[in-house]
Amino acid sequence: MERDHRDRGRRAPQVEWIPRTELGKKVAAGEVTSIDDIFANGWKIKESQIVDRLLPDLRSEIIFMGGSPGKGGGIKRTPTRRTVRMHSSGRRYKISACAIVGRPGYIGLGKATAKEHDVAINKAINFAKLSLIKVKRGCGSWQCGCGENHSVPIKIIGKEGSVKVTLIPAPKGIGLAIGEEEKKLMRIAGVKDIWSKTQGDTRRRLNYAKAIINAFKNTNKIRIDLHEGKLSKEEEKVEEIPVEPAKEEVIEEEVVQETEAETTEETSEEKS
Repeated sequence: MERDHRDRGRRAPQVEWIPRTELGKKVAAGEVTSIDDIFANGWKIKESQIVDRLLPDLRSEIIFMGGSPGKGGGIKRTPTRRTVRMHSSGRRYKISACAIVGRPGYIGLGKATAKEHDVAINKAINFAKLSLIKVKRGCGSWQCGCGENHSVPIKIIGKEGSVKVTLIPAPKGIGLAIGEEEKKLMRIAGVKDIWSKTQGDTRRRLNYAKAIINAFKNTNKIRIDLHEGKLSKEEEKVEEIPVEPAKEEVIEEEVVQETEAETTEETSEEKS
């Protein structure tokens, strides 16, 4: 029996999510409604459906980590990397894929392997959702000072393997001064302007991407308080309270009066 070619484009029916973890049950019941509450309490995400429920507008990108030799001697980058292992029964192929997911203020990186390209990419996207982290943004450049979240708040360093990445705050309008594949990470995280400095073998794109993720993790370990110059309501109330005169000043005035009285008595005695 011949198979209809129109069935190839059909998607598999979506299966209803049945949570298995305690956190998943709380999200499904509506007790947890924000992803920030999960990060604040230090809960670990073990189901990708939790991220789909709390952040439905996530974007996904694939980091081109594979390559095939081109006609001119160069390398043509591919979304997946294929490796071969020799077996007694023949060659065994393995497909590796790396994907990133996120939205402005959030980023996640995942890597997976499978026997097919589509399966490897889908697994990498699910793993990226499980490793989602929060990205602190700000305007840390002394040349700008606009106060918007277009860059990183401070100079941060991330390391993975032999790759070391330094992300430096840049003023507005500079753009993304970083590698082409790593620009995908910055765009998804909501970073529009950045300067970068790299050391090591940056041709290893997976280590390069992991180093940037580790740099974002290091910002979460540091407490950053950005003061915009506006007083809070409590500070305004404190300023409205009238300040009482200091007691020391009153004591000094009494001492001056006593000394003046003593001097007048001495002058009167001398005249007499």
